[in-house]
Amino acid sequence: MPLHGPEPVRLALHAMATRFELVMYGGGAADLRAAGEEALQEIRRLEAQLSSYLPNSEVSRINRAACRRPVPVSRRVFQLIQHAAALSAHTQGAFDITVAPLMRCWGFVKGKGHWPDSAALSRARTVTGMEHLVLHEKQGALSFRKAGMSIDLGGIGKGYAIDEAALILRECGVNCALLHGGTSTITTIGAPPGAGSWRVALPVPGKLADHQAPPLAVVDLKDEALSVSAPWGKAFEKDGQTCGHVIDPRTGFPAEGAEMAAVVHESATTADALSTALLVTKPEARARACQNFNKLRVLVAYGPKRVYADGITIHVPTQTIHHHV
Repeated sequence: MPLHGPEPVRLALHAMATRFELVMYGGGAADLRAAGEEALQEIRRLEAQLSSYLPNSEVSRINRAACRRPVPVSRRVFQLIQHAAALSAHTQGAFDITVAPLMRCWGFVKGKGHWPDSAALSRARTVTGMEHLVLHEKQGALSFRKAGMSIDLGGIGKGYAIDEAALILRECGVNCALLHGGTSTITTIGAPPGAGSWRVALPVPGKLADHQAPPLAVVDLKDEALSVSAPWGKAFEKDGQTCGHVIDPRTGFPAEGAEMAAVVHESATTADALSTALLVTKPEARARACQNFNKLRVLVAYGPKRVYADGITIHVPTQTIHHHV
C-alpha cells in the first residue's frame, strides 16, 4: 500500500467479533470522517440484525421460532438468506448457513472445539441442509422443516456488512478507500494516490506459517473484494490430527486438505461465502463450484508448496501449481 500523497483518514470499529478498519483518501478530512463513521455504524446496525450471539437479532428470532411457524424478517435479511441459498446451490452444498448445529456439536460456537459424541453428531447432521430451510417469498418469512435446526450467517455476514458499508461510502462521494474486517475480508474503492491498485499480501498458509516470510502472493485490488478463509482460527488436536473450525456441512466433519482459500470478486458477500466453500471442496469439484461467477479470481493452497491459482500470481516456489491466468 503506497504512502505517497495526502495523509489518509483512518477509522476502526469492533463488531461481529472482529476489528473493522477503514482507510480513505481524497477530499476534506472532515467529510471523509463523517462518511466513514456512517459506514461503520451500518456495520454495527447489521450486527444487531445478523448475529446469532445477540438474543434480539433477527437471526436469533428465526432460530427460536422457525421450527414452529414462519418468522417474518426484514427485506434485506430475507434477500441475504435468498442469496445464501443460491450460493449453497452453486457450490453443491459446500456453503450452507444451516451448519450451526454442527458447529455447536463440535464445540466451535463458544470454544476451541472438541471431538463430538457420535450420537450427537448424527442428530446434528439430520438437521443440517438447505433443503430443510423454507423461504416464504410472499410473506418475507422463513421456517424450518425440522426441530433443532438453526442458521448461522458467520460465513457471509461480514462480507455483506462490508458491501453495505462500502455502498454508503460511495453514496457519500468517497472514491478511494479500503475497508477490511479482521484482515480476512476486504473491499476496495478506487486506488490509493500514486498507485493503480491496492496491494494485499497473502501469507504462505498453515497453522504455523511464518508471517515474516515472503508472501505466497500479492493481490492487486481496484473496486474489488477479497476474502481469505483458513481452518486454523479455532482448532484442537485429536489422535495427532488437527481439527479446524471450518465444518463441511455435507459430511459433518472438519475440512481436510486445503489450508487456505482466497477469492477475489466484485462482491465481498460472494467472496466471503466462496472462500469458505472452497476449503471443503474437493480439487476435482473446484471448477464446478466456481463456474457460475463472473470475474472471479481464486487461490487455494493445499500446503506451502501445492497451490492452485486462477487469476492470482504466486510469488514463491511451489512443487505443484495448476495456474491459469
